Amino acid sequence: MKTRKVLALAGVTLLAAGVLAACSGGSATKGEQTFAFTYETDPDNLNYLTTGKAATANITSNVIDGLLESDRYGNLVPSMAEDWSVSKDGLTYTYKIRQDAKWYTSEGEEYAPVKAQDFVTGLKYATDKKSEALYLVQDSIKGLDAYAKGENKDFSQVGIKAIDDQTVQYTLNKPESFWNSKTTMGVLAPVNEEFLNSKGDDFAKATDPSSILYNGPYLLKSIVTKSTVEFAKNPNYWNKDNVHIDKVKLSFWDGQDTSKPAENFKDGSLTAARLYPTSASFAELEKEMKDNIVYTQQDSTTYVVGTNIDRQSYKYTSKTSEEQKTSTKKALLNKDFRQAIAFGFDRTAYASQLNGQTGASKILRNIFVPPTFVQADGKNFGDLVKEKLVTYGDEWKDVNLADAQDGLYNPEKSKAEFAKAKAALQAEGVTFPIHLDMPVDQTATTKVQRVQSMKQSLEATLGTDNVIIDIQQLQKDEVLNVTLFAQTAAGEDWDLSDNVGWGPDFSDPSTYLDIIKPSVGENTRTYLGFDSGTNNEAAKKVGLNDYDKLVNEAGAETTDVSKRYNKYAEAQAWLTDSALVIPTTSRTGRPILSKMKPFTIPFALAGNKGTSEPLLYKYLELQDKAVTADEYQKAQDKWTKEKEESNKKAQEDLAKHVK
Repeated sequence: MKTRKVLALAGVTLLAAGVLAACSGGSATKGEQTFAFTYETDPDNLNYLTTGKAATANITSNVIDGLLESDRYGNLVPSMAEDWSVSKDGLTYTYKIRQDAKWYTSEGEEYAPVKAQDFVTGLKYATDKKSEALYLVQDSIKGLDAYAKGENKDFSQVGIKAIDDQTVQYTLNKPESFWNSKTTMGVLAPVNEEFLNSKGDDFAKATDPSSILYNGPYLLKSIVTKSTVEFAKNPNYWNKDNVHIDKVKLSFWDGQDTSKPAENFKDGSLTAARLYPTSASFAELEKEMKDNIVYTQQDSTTYVVGTNIDRQSYKYTSKTSEEQKTSTKKALLNKDFRQAIAFGFDRTAYASQLNGQTGASKILRNIFVPPTFVQADGKNFGDLVKEKLVTYGDEWKDVNLADAQDGLYNPEKSKAEFAKAKAALQAEGVTFPIHLDMPVDQTATTKVQRVQSMKQSLEATLGTDNVIIDIQQLQKDEVLNVTLFAQTAAGEDWDLSDNVGWGPDFSDPSTYLDIIKPSVGENTRTYLGFDSGTNNEAAKKVGLNDYDKLVNEAGAETTDVSKRYNKYAEAQAWLTDSALVIPTTSRTGRPILSKMKPFTIPFALAGNKGTSEPLLYKYLELQDKAVTADEYQKAQDKWTKEKEESNKKAQEDLAKHVK
């Protein structure tokens, strides 16, 4: 089962290119404003209640509102709920639904009020349909796990109640200081029961905007597969004064021609353009528009290289014998071998294939949970991890886990770890070189270049007599089918894969670390090649049961946030030392040209209702001319100062909600 935030490695981000007919070009002049943008992956449905894929959420988050959303500083603020309260024991959350919340058809016609019962109906439907995102709340809401497992067939026994038309209440199993951040996710969104029943199996069909109702800032007007997605402003939206863009037009782009973004931006076809410093045209562009090239902030999405410790399929392989297959399996089960890969991989060179030499460091990440994701004891999470990590061995003493630099690449360490691994593996009958298959989308230029860069640095460090990276260039759909979209571990046809990343669903380290627990993790197959809950032998051999215990102990700490984060730091330290999941980059931190007013979009490090890149269009404002680097920096400095003050006030205000 894949969750919403498992992301295919971006050859482009949403700030990519596409050819659109000139349609206001995102101009901020008076009159109708159109935001022209692009997308890479078509949704397979519009079912915001059950989906586990970003392709759907990127659309539905703009048309469906939940209880709360994020403001531009990352604070959770009212949306469908105009107010909320939490009991002193932290177990009961009560939300007051606003009177002016309405459901609309895709044509903008009012259908019905949004009521508390709609949230109850939504959760029941999501559970009955075995939502891919149910894991977010299944163990949180009282009685939901028993209902989901069929142990109790009466949904009225689940801890969600419509007290009246305007009041919905949730009862939790244990306190979750981060509960409110979960309310931005689709699995907790509302749905109108009458409409749901009228549609039956046709509810939320991928290319049919009329198959869902809308209570958000935009109406979906059309989807044409591998062509266009179009939105229009919801004229009757309760908060329409904060919706500044009239239309959004997205164009499908396969990522092949990396010179197109800037061309489309310059001719007025795009509002923002993702730039590719390695493209042949970039040098000339840099001369022409150097003052307008800005780098976005790093976000909380972490892309990784996963290691398949229990590979079963070999449709796409360069291995020529069973001996090679067995040798590779044994090598990947050896921690010293995996550490040799982690230390021998030049991430700066890898990132430069996308961001160029100048911007390469701006997207680098060294640990799975971003180092600044949470804080405790006056320290960032990364500092807590470093304190634990140094106890694992001398190889970690001088490692820097901060973002925007490569704290892991060290050829000498790589060779030392490999020497230990080779001696042990030869004693097990392993033959060298070890052949490692890596699949890549052959149509995405920068993806191919990145894998080639990884191959080059590893083979240069360890020698081709020891390790060979066999790049498997496949069609995009083939790559997705054997990585991100594989339905079972048997379908994960690779040894190393950089095709996925993870963006957090809520504001707690567990949103990252839980997903690869061998007992119940949602994405062990995507990252490690085995299905959770199967008592997998490979998982036991690499010590993942120890990791499972560490994560469970952290999750059990519900009252002292500082202790909780320190325990999660211990789990992250174990994961880093294991080199089972090797972080590479963030999703953002990349160069763009833009007419978006800097820092006007909602911001959040987790959830569906905030982003450091414009997946959401509410609040976004445009300007007539391209943003300059100087403008962007001044806006960022101002925003950073305001954010600190705003977050502090929001924390102080939390006490007012405890009743």
